[in-house]
Amino acid sequence: MRTPRPGPPRQGGEKRRSRSLLSVHSLAGQVFLLQLAVVVLLVAATLVVLVVQARRDVMADARNRTLTAAQTFANSPGLVAALNSANPTAVLQPHTEAARKAAGVDAIIVYGLNGVTLTHSDPGQIGKRIIGPYAKAATGKPFTSTFKGSLGLSVISAVPVRGPDGSVVAIVSVPVTVEKVQHRVNRQLPFLFGGAATALGFAAVGSGLVSRRLRRQTHGLGPTEMTRMYEHHDAVLHAVREGVLIIGGDGRLLLANDEARRLLDLPTDAEGRHITGLGLDEDLAGLLASDRPATDEVYLAADRLLAVNKRLTAPHGPVGSVVTLRDTTELRALSGRAEVARERLKLLYDAGLRIGTTLNVKRTAEELAEVAVPRFADIVTVELLNPVLEGEESSGTAPVITELRRSAVAGLDTDDLLHPVGELIPFIPVHPVSKAMAEGRPVLVEDLNASDGWRAQHPERAQRILDQGIHSLLVVPLRARGMVLGVVDFWRARGSPPFEEEDVSFAEELAARAALCIDNARRYTREHTMAVTLQHSLLPRGLPEQSALDVAYRYLPAQAGVGGDWFDVIPLSGTRVALVVGDVVGHGLHAAATMGRLRTAVHNFASLDMPVEELLGRLDELVAQIDAEEATAEDGQGTITGATCQYAVYDPVSGRLALATAGHPGPAVVRPDGSVHFPQLPVSPPLGLGAGLPVETAELTVPEGSRLVLYTDGLIEDRTRDLDAGLEALRSALTGPDRTPEATCTAVMTAMLSDRPRDDIALLVARTRRLGPAQVAQWDVARDPAAVAPVRTACARRLTEWGLEQVAFTAELILSELITNAIRHGGEPIAVRLLRTVPISGTAAGTLIFEVSDGSSTSPRLRRAKVTDEGGRGLFLVARFAERWGTRYTPTGKVIWAEQSLHDGATPEAEGAGETLLGQWDDTAL
Repeated sequence: MRTPRPGPPRQGGEKRRSRSLLSVHSLAGQVFLLQLAVVVLLVAATLVVLVVQARRDVMADARNRTLTAAQTFANSPGLVAALNSANPTAVLQPHTEAARKAAGVDAIIVYGLNGVTLTHSDPGQIGKRIIGPYAKAATGKPFTSTFKGSLGLSVISAVPVRGPDGSVVAIVSVPVTVEKVQHRVNRQLPFLFGGAATALGFAAVGSGLVSRRLRRQTHGLGPTEMTRMYEHHDAVLHAVREGVLIIGGDGRLLLANDEARRLLDLPTDAEGRHITGLGLDEDLAGLLASDRPATDEVYLAADRLLAVNKRLTAPHGPVGSVVTLRDTTELRALSGRAEVARERLKLLYDAGLRIGTTLNVKRTAEELAEVAVPRFADIVTVELLNPVLEGEESSGTAPVITELRRSAVAGLDTDDLLHPVGELIPFIPVHPVSKAMAEGRPVLVEDLNASDGWRAQHPERAQRILDQGIHSLLVVPLRARGMVLGVVDFWRARGSPPFEEEDVSFAEELAARAALCIDNARRYTREHTMAVTLQHSLLPRGLPEQSALDVAYRYLPAQAGVGGDWFDVIPLSGTRVALVVGDVVGHGLHAAATMGRLRTAVHNFASLDMPVEELLGRLDELVAQIDAEEATAEDGQGTITGATCQYAVYDPVSGRLALATAGHPGPAVVRPDGSVHFPQLPVSPPLGLGAGLPVETAELTVPEGSRLVLYTDGLIEDRTRDLDAGLEALRSALTGPDRTPEATCTAVMTAMLSDRPRDDIALLVARTRRLGPAQVAQWDVARDPAAVAPVRTACARRLTEWGLEQVAFTAELILSELITNAIRHGGEPIAVRLLRTVPISGTAAGTLIFEVSDGSSTSPRLRRAKVTDEGGRGLFLVARFAERWGTRYTPTGKVIWAEQSLHDGATPEAEGAGETLLGQWDDTAL
């Protein structure tokens, strides 16, 4: 028996194993061949990439180098000066050649803006006009481009040269030829090919080793295991929560996982069909069939919003594309809610700017309605309590409030659909408005058609509202500082969704902000009403009866609020009349109260018959005292009172006008011929700033029939004109034919008044009258008791001439007592003046005035004489029979005066006068 030799069979086994390893039917052989092919492709691709990259790097280096060289030379010192020299080429050519060699570029070329070459590496090109893409550099923008020029195809960078003012004065161009760039690339090719061959060798050896290793690792792996592997992969692909589509280059669907089928609602036979034939939305189908990539583009598929991402498989695979689909419907809804929240925050911000621009309750309610339409509601109505509109606080509690006044409507086209603005609406208890007021919380009515309480208020009107498409209502109470002011009603009509619960909180926030503004306006209205009431109570309510002046006036408060302007007409003794105009700086209660104090003080001082300068001096002391009290106020809120005043006294007997002014504009005098004169008066400092200095006075003689015009600065000063322009406008308004004081006031206010006066305006116009000689009688009296009888006789005679015999006894009694008092207690000279006045209007007889002047400054006083006294009853009798009496001081002494009214029944009979005289003595004493 022959035993085979072991050598050859082993050699054959090794060969068989090698053939098995490299067989295309084995997994290892296929992997080897695949790896080898992949390696070859990778090496080839890498070689191509390296060659391309090398060329790209060299080109990039060329661009960077040319751009750097161009920028360096364009910004080099002295370049602009060289360009401005007589021969720029001679100056710059050596520098450009030196810079070119240092930078390693082919040329550094300088062009003028006209395209003429100033420097060039080829001297033959100097002076030639170039044609190339240099317009961009001429506009101030550097650029780099590949361009065929005088040196051939080159990489060229152009940079503008800027002058001292920043303008472009020249262009620096630096080229590097492409041939030179290619030469640098060619020098790298041997190294690249050598590296590729070495890499291919190593890759082949590595692939063999990997294949041998794979053969050992997959030993025993059969088709079942490989199939299971595929099944696992397939399960994962179809279980993922993101749609996956693979589309071929011809537009046919190759693969769709389960999620993609669900999202797109694809038919079961979708794979293999063209993408446009699957019933998809036109825009989405167009994207899937095109060769355009996409990133997170949103498309509508049925009722879903899909975020689509698409990537092309070429050139890394077969022509086609891979598409992923993600359902963003819920995310979109969340984004929509965020957008709604953002819009509402913006609406609240806008409401804060637009609501409360004025301190007017009704206007603030209108602003609330306007700001909410149409961004939150289609129609908005606002109903407020009557006390709120009047500036008062609600006196009732919320549950018993049933009547509200409509204050604003916005968004409504027809006038008869809802209750109009201004109407007082009585709400029934079951109405949503009544519930909101009673409970102090919003009431939401999503469907008005189903709200019996709302329909029961006014069935016919409710049906008209429903017919107009209004379907939803949200009522929100307006509450501020714990007090209910009213409600705001938000309505939505056809085309808008009904109100929901999430709308309630926003409506509450909007109503809260508006309620605070309405309450501020209400409080301002209340304070303004109080101030106006106070001011009106402090201003004159009528003109006193007097015979010296025909007076008319105008008073106009400022739009900003109550001010401190005032005027007065004060009758004085001896038929004289005082005219007063004053101004307290500022507005509000403080100004009105200060004005009242000053006006009262002027009345008190005028009743003492003070001279004009003394009266203003006392008024200055009063204002200084007020300022001192304010400065020591406990709350530390003291303010300085700024006030001005003008005081004038007119005497109709002499026609003299005495004036004094403290920081106030001077008067205007309109003469009988219609000319206007502004007297130059000495002006003292405003009240409170006089520091005890004397007040200067001016005296004028005013012709009868002249008009005295006194005013506050609000009449002549305005934001649109200065003081001089205001005085000229006043002169124009006063100049002209004779007019009554009333007509003069009308003409002045019409000409001078602006649309919105920023300050109060007080205007006082007085036409002067004179007492003629027939109304005045005057006698000098010697200081002798015997002189009384002749004066009494002359007085009786004059009274007879005036037709006043019925008052002669009383008049003689008063006059004799005054003369006797002056002879006994006064000093010379002694004079008597008898005046008869007739009122400007009415049919009354007027008054009879007795004046006895002497040179003494001692003032008599009234007292009741004792039984044992022989005298002391004269002034008592004067006070008993005269309507008024008093004393005024003159520069030379004093005047004791008495007035006797000539009205019917105002003078006692002579018999009564005798009984009164006898009643002054006791019978037992006699």
